[in-house]
Amino acid sequence: MAVVCRICLAGGHSFAIAALMKSPLPILLIAVLCALILPASAAEPKRVLLIGQGPDGHPVGTHEFMQGVQFIEKLLAPYKGQIETTIVKADEPWAEGPALIDKADGIVFMVTQGAQWMQNDPERFAALQRFCARQGALVGLHWSIGAKDEKFIAGQLALLGGTRGGPQRKYKVIERDVHLIDPKHPVLAGMKDFTINDEWYYRLDLQPASTPGFHPLFSVNLDDKDETVCWAWDRPDGGRSFGFVGLHFHKNWERIEYRRLVSQAILWSLKLPIPEGGLKDEQLAVMP
Repeated sequence: MAVVCRICLAGGHSFAIAALMKSPLPILLIAVLCALILPASAAEPKRVLLIGQGPDGHPVGTHEFMQGVQFIEKLLAPYKGQIETTIVKADEPWAEGPALIDKADGIVFMVTQGAQWMQNDPERFAALQRFCARQGALVGLHWSIGAKDEKFIAGQLALLGGTRGGPQRKYKVIERDVHLIDPKHPVLAGMKDFTINDEWYYRLDLQPASTPGFHPLFSVNLDDKDETVCWAWDRPDGGRSFGFVGLHFHKNWERIEYRRLVSQAILWSLKLPIPEGGLKDEQLAVMP
């Protein structure tokens, strides 16, 4: 009796294994081979929502959030087959938001007053809570971190790991040295300290330093104090969150440090591999 096992690979390719069966052993061997190969080859790509918004009144060249997520899509282009991106413009009321969130494996958002945006619509916030509960990858950049009103602090802190709001929130546009706090973290692979001009949010509300899985990544000295401005969090629900307060200026995408940081943060948050020495420079050659 001839038994054929067809192995289907990514991209539509397949091959067949055939054997003459005089005993159950060959059948078992083929079954084991199929079990080993199929999970890796048939894995679905991670579905990532790249969420931006239109102008919020800042000068041209700053808070270019739609251009920012469009550039992130270019950064992720080499991972076609592993990552499937969808760009959305999430200006209010963004009624389709909850349905899109429910289908996503990862979210990268560049929006205005992100903590408030997350909670403006109860259905949206509930969808984000469901997203995190099923181990979704959450990445927040610049004004996606925090809101003016402190009432939004708790909601974002619980999902993203860091936020800002109320009278204690501070910001400053200034050139500063950026120091790596945890250089062995995969997000920082291939990186070293650098200097850049940006708008830094500080006096952040962060998960306590003792929180398991919470990793401050960057510090910047502001008002004579080293302030955490970037972090990664292995959440208790099994998912991952990443936040970075920089990227006020769209031109800062020209810096390979930022391209490396965001690319590796997205890969890490999706639990995709990062080379030990970080992504190669040629993988980050795309420019805004």
